[in-house]
Amino acid sequence: MNPRITAAVTRRVLIQLRRDRRTSVMLLVLPCVIMALLWWMFQDRPGFGFAALAPALLALIPFIIMFLVTSVTTLRERTSGTLERLLAMPMGKGDFLVGYAIAFGLVAAVQSALAVGLSVWFLDLQVAGPVWMLMLVAVVDAILGSALGLFVSAFARTEFQAVQFMPALVVPQILLCGLFIARADLPPVLHTISDALPLSYAVDAMRKVAGEANPAVWGDLALVAAFAVAGLVLGALTLRRQSE
Repeated sequence: MNPRITAAVTRRVLIQLRRDRRTSVMLLVLPCVIMALLWWMFQDRPGFGFAALAPALLALIPFIIMFLVTSVTTLRERTSGTLERLLAMPMGKGDFLVGYAIAFGLVAAVQSALAVGLSVWFLDLQVAGPVWMLMLVAVVDAILGSALGLFVSAFARTEFQAVQFMPALVVPQILLCGLFIARADLPPVLHTISDALPLSYAVDAMRKVAGEANPAVWGDLALVAAFAVAGLVLGALTLRRQSE
């Protein structure tokens, strides 16, 4: 890997995102809209409501959006021939993947700052831990989504096929991450599966920061980061220059 080449890839992706206004709106505005709608739905309902769901959704939304955007964007690079031309230059797969991860990580930082800031300062989400920790967890979740999106894009030939990985890889994690039922209350087999899914630790980390200043959050965050690194490594191993 060459730092200059990686930085050039990062700049290129950021310029592309800036020019694509629709994608930029989805990345930055959509999470805020979803959190505002959730608050609006539950503002007059006592008990289980916005305060219970918001931390988990602050972990889920960046992951889901980045997974979709990254998988489709990477596939578009390959099908258009852009990836083949880039890799014909003195650039390795690692430069391409890390450059993408950094670019989307920077976008995720802005996305998380907007969504978390809106939830805490305008929607009255009460959190025990520091706000910057909420943002950090959301950013790592978004990078995880980008890493998995880069990985699965190698197995799709069309953008529609890339989107089809959503129900296969993302929906099971949403069901088992503790959003609907506490992971401790899941049947033993499902609990074991949940322990092997990265989104479970992302939601656990966000809830620990929101509910109490728990030092165990760093262990969950480290596991999420490890899954992200593994996704990038697998993406480098499976990345193809063009679709067959």
